[in-house]
Amino acid sequence: MKPLADLVRPITLEEVVGQQHLIGPEGMLKKLMDVEHIPNLIFYGPSGTGKTTIANIIAKNSNKKIFKLNATVAKTADIKEVIDQINTLEATNGILLYLDEIQNFNKKQQQTVLQYIENGEITLIASTTENPYFTIFGAILSRSSILEFKGLTTEDITQGLKRAFDIVKVEFMARTATYEEEALAYMANLSGGDLRVGLNFLEIALFPNLKEQAFVLTKEVARNCTQTAGFSYDRFGDVHYDTLSAFHKSLRGSDVDAAIHYLARLIHAGDMTSICRRLLAVASEDVGMAYPQAVVIVKACVDSALQLGFPEAKLPLSQACILLALAPKSNSANVAIDQALADIKFGSVGEIPLHLKDAHYSGAAKLDRGTTYKYPHSYENNYVEQRYLPDELKERSYYVAGENKTERAFAQYWEKLKKKEKTNDCE
Repeated sequence: MKPLADLVRPITLEEVVGQQHLIGPEGMLKKLMDVEHIPNLIFYGPSGTGKTTIANIIAKNSNKKIFKLNATVAKTADIKEVIDQINTLEATNGILLYLDEIQNFNKKQQQTVLQYIENGEITLIASTTENPYFTIFGAILSRSSILEFKGLTTEDITQGLKRAFDIVKVEFMARTATYEEEALAYMANLSGGDLRVGLNFLEIALFPNLKEQAFVLTKEVARNCTQTAGFSYDRFGDVHYDTLSAFHKSLRGSDVDAAIHYLARLIHAGDMTSICRRLLAVASEDVGMAYPQAVVIVKACVDSALQLGFPEAKLPLSQACILLALAPKSNSANVAIDQALADIKFGSVGEIPLHLKDAHYSGAAKLDRGTTYKYPHSYENNYVEQRYLPDELKERSYYVAGENKTERAFAQYWEKLKKKEKTNDCE
């Protein structure tokens, strides 16, 4: 018997759950199919969201010769076999090539079909779970429309499970078989937006009980069939970078609960290195001068986590996360260094003033190196006014104090001191 996911695969758009932004009444794919015009398409999104199913439906409604390849196992020779069918009697209306997991083809393999999709002899529908802008050859991207598939909601998956249950009930089980709404919702909630995962749960629940005359899918049965369920995380895919981005932005945005949530995802994935790097970066990039001690505390927490290892590492990591989320924020250090680096990059450098140049060698004085340098510790308050920036940048200001207690205190201290220095000079 086929896997449940194949047995209940939709054959019309109306049977597909989710993706209404694409296949609903106003969806682009629906409109394209209505006018029987299918351009080159790239379906991008998580697993189990309907990419392959919808591609199959489009292919079946096409009057083109259909070929299906999976890039995880297909070779260049397989593509050439498809190309050889161009202009044959069977392909007088052209060829539709569905290429699943296109990210597994290298650049040369992707280029093999380029000229044929460019002149329209092959219509390409490709699917990928990874960001196409990182994994697909630019020339193919420029000749294709990218359609993003969204992760399915719990309600979407519940709807798909109900449809699957009804099909199995009619085809294989006694018509008295039924389910508890709570049981399907439980399975759907553990599916992580992937209908295929939910169908796998349902398959484990149903297939051993096909001969039961009065089978009821209860929440207890559902719980027993999902014991190995858990959060799915790909440390090398888009989910990884999206989670890190959400983690950093939640810390920056001072949402402690969201930050802890995304930290938990990263801990579940065992991604110690990424967590530590993000925490240390936030301590200086987003908290910075508003609470300078944060980086010291976070470094101590990171060191503790690395020494403890998981699972105990969750404790100092959580402490550092909460501290950064609740700390006052300032990006003044980040802005200052970025502006200075921009000047360097675009050539705004200038000559180091003579009085700042190294004078620790014989003959330095003859070159006027350091002769007029004023040693600040020889002056009151360990400060004396003198020029440090190159002439070309003498009016440049990189650092602007943030509006927080710590930085304002520093700013007021120096404003008062420099005002006093100027007053003394005038006297």
